[in-house]
Amino acid sequence: VSQSRYNGFTGLSKDLEMLEKDLKKLCGVGGTNKDGEILLQGDYRDKVLNYLISIGYKAKKAGG
Repeated sequence: VSQSRYNGFTGLSKDLEMLEKDLKKLCGVGGTNKDGEILLQGDYRDKVLNYLISIGYKAKKAGG
């Protein structure tokens, strides 16, 4: 099972929880957040990146 990690979030924990919920709904997958990092089941980097940029986050693709 592949898993994508999204980290570097700065903000309130309730905001991270809401973002996690939105990303899981957007991608139609399960996931969790732990220690400021959102984990989604599968590779959704492009979809997540485009979504984050569209809602005003400064985001960039990292990793392989």
